[in-house]
Amino acid sequence: MVEMFSDIKSVHFVGIGGTAMAAAAAAMLDKGYAVTGSDQNIYEPMASFLAGKKIDVRSGYDERNLSHKPDLVVIGNAISRGNPEAEYALDHKLRYCSLPELLKEYFIRGKRSLVVSGTHGKTTTTSLLTWVFEHNGLNPSFLIGGIPNNFSQGARFTDSEWFIIEGDEYDTAFFDKRSKFIHYLPEIAIVNNLEFDHADIFDDLDAVKKTFSHFIRLVPRNGLLLGNGDDPNLAALLDVTHCPVKKFGLDEHNAVRAFNLRYGPTATEFEIPSFKFHLNLVGELNARNALAVVGAAKHCGLSNKQIQSAFDTFRGIKRRMEVRGIAGGVTVIDDFGHHPTAIRETLKALRLRYPREKIWAIFEPRSNTTRRKVFQAELASAFADADAVVISEAARLDQLPVEERLNPEQLVHDLNAAKKNAAYLSDVDSILAHIAKNIQAGDVICIFSNGGFGGIHAKLLQRLGRR
Repeated sequence: MVEMFSDIKSVHFVGIGGTAMAAAAAAMLDKGYAVTGSDQNIYEPMASFLAGKKIDVRSGYDERNLSHKPDLVVIGNAISRGNPEAEYALDHKLRYCSLPELLKEYFIRGKRSLVVSGTHGKTTTTSLLTWVFEHNGLNPSFLIGGIPNNFSQGARFTDSEWFIIEGDEYDTAFFDKRSKFIHYLPEIAIVNNLEFDHADIFDDLDAVKKTFSHFIRLVPRNGLLLGNGDDPNLAALLDVTHCPVKKFGLDEHNAVRAFNLRYGPTATEFEIPSFKFHLNLVGELNARNALAVVGAAKHCGLSNKQIQSAFDTFRGIKRRMEVRGIAGGVTVIDDFGHHPTAIRETLKALRLRYPREKIWAIFEPRSNTTRRKVFQAELASAFADADAVVISEAARLDQLPVEERLNPEQLVHDLNAAKKNAAYLSDVDSILAHIAKNIQAGDVICIFSNGGFGGIHAKLLQRLGRR
């Protein structure tokens, strides 16, 4: 595989709008390669990010986008057979690979790879761990599925020995159905938690456990498996002997244990033996994320004081409880949450931050799991800390059989039964009208979506500013 990349000068990314693809494309550009890309729709923040890098991005997929015969075509995992550019690459025997393959052979091999995995908190944990290393002068390479506010982009490749990467369990490409994290050569594997997700590629929770077990098998005997010891779904997976294992969590049996947790409106504190950590993030989920970072960083030789110094200056990640603006006295927050647990934990954290304010949750069922009825009941309870809820029409409904779809009317019925003042409104314009009619100054709106959601954030701020 290394020879595959030895003479390339030009690279084309098919599906460049994905967070990891865009970040890797920018990093390749920074290394001196000629980079082009294509995608059907590119949402913020990646649209502005790619534009700022001045990468030649073509809208839509077309064989002509490959007419310059790039030396390498990187095919994103959202691309299927039938895509014109994928078919052109196959027809013309162009060199192609997946993004994880590119990363493994060209950027990770030979480095000390720290891979952060789990159903929830991957981006936050990876960003925080990367900043701990960066703040302390270790100059790590990294790839993160988002944009950390401490960096200008989600990927960077350096000459240091460290590579920190967000390890996604989603499949690699249409020609490689293994999980992405199988490619990342983990010396240290962090497993934050494990739940059922990605209903389009996993049949059930056992299938998710199986791919995580394959990932865990890759940790070498001189590495470390760092797993959440409080998660019952992980218990059997952490019972291995081929590599050192450390468990982190809040229960007494964990080797890396947090106690005396204090949750405030803007920060969280927790203690380990002989040291107290202060984190400028809110809620229990972020405390656990930080505890995983502490365990990994200390294993790599960093001190508690060095870790805390980085915590003090960590500025979060775009689209993770990100305040997009305040207009008409209303605070509008953007969050990437698209799993019931993530929604619930975000709203719990927002309730800590805004204990007396009315909190609105606007949710677009967009992921391949939440568009389905898999979490019909769980979604109803996920909004427990919201006062009012708006559910939009699920994205790409035409791709799903009727019997598999989430039933938004039933979800709203269940929410109203729980006295949540819920409404089902199919499009952005009707949501804006509903909000404008019912919102009050001082209210807080959190918008949950893993896509662009029709530009609702800017439109809402503009509408509220006219009130």
